[in-house]
Amino acid sequence: MKKYPYTESTDLIIYDQKPKKEKKQKVWLTAVCSALAASIFTAGVFGTGMYFMQKNMNNNTQSAAVASETTQSDDSSSSSVSAATSTSKDSSKTLANIESAADDLKKVSETLRTNGDKSLFTKKQTTDKDGKVSYEYDTDKIYKAVSDFVDSYNKMLKEGGDSNTNSILRSTKSMVNLTKANSNMLSKVGITIGTDNKLSIDETAFKKADMNTVKSLFHTTGGFGYQTSVQAGMIESYAKSEAEKANTYNKSGMYTYNYTTGEIYNTTT
Repeated sequence: MKKYPYTESTDLIIYDQKPKKEKKQKVWLTAVCSALAASIFTAGVFGTGMYFMQKNMNNNTQSAAVASETTQSDDSSSSSVSAATSTSKDSSKTLANIESAADDLKKVSETLRTNGDKSLFTKKQTTDKDGKVSYEYDTDKIYKAVSDFVDSYNKMLKEGGDSNTNSILRSTKSMVNLTKANSNMLSKVGITIGTDNKLSIDETAFKKADMNTVKSLFHTTGGFGYQTSVQAGMIESYAKSEAEKANTYNKSGMYTYNYTTGEIYNTTT
C-alpha cells in the first residue's frame, strides 16, 4: 500500500490499494482428501472381503468337522461289526465237541453218584448153590458205569486238548492234575494213567478190587468222580462263553447265531 503525504490542504488521504492476487487452489489438499477417501473405500472393501472369506473358512471347517465325525462314526460302527465277527480262538464245531464231551462226563459221573434204590452201590441179595444168602455189589453194573466214565474222561481229555482257548486248556490241565493226584487209589481198582494222560481200566483187576474203594472214588461227594465232574462243568461253561464270540454278522448286517447249545454239527474238517 502506498501512502501519500499529508498536507493541510489535503483533506483526504487516499490509499492506493493493489489488486489482490487470486489465491491458487491448494492442489495438495485435494490429493490428500482423495487418497483418504480411496483408503477408506479400500479398507471397507478389504474388510468385507475378509469377513466373507473368514465366514467361508468357518463353514468349511464346520463341514470338515461334521465329515470327520461322520467318518469316525462309520469307522466305529465298522469296528463294532468287526469286533462282533468271530473273536473266538476255536471253531464252532470244536466248541460243540468240547461241550458235548463235558456233558457226557458229567452224566456218567452223576450215574455213579446216584443214591437210593437206583444206586449202583446198593448191595443185592444173592444165593449161592448151597442156598447160602448174602448181599453183594453188582460188580458187572459198577464196572460198566466206571468203564463209561473212563471213556468219557478220555474223550474230554482229547476235545479239551484240541482247544486253543486258554481257559479251556487250563481246566483240562487241572483235570489231568486231579487224576494224577488220585493215581494210587485208582491203581487199586485196576485204573491206570498212560503216558498220554488217558485212563485205562482192567476189568479183571477191577472186579477183584474192594468195591468200597471204588465207592469212595466214584460215589461219594468230594471224591474223584465228583471233582472230575466239577472240572467238566467248568470246561463246558468256558466252551459256551467262547461260542458266543463265534457269532457273526452277515452281509446285510443281520446278526447270525452260529452256535446252539448241544448242537451237533454235520460239517467235516
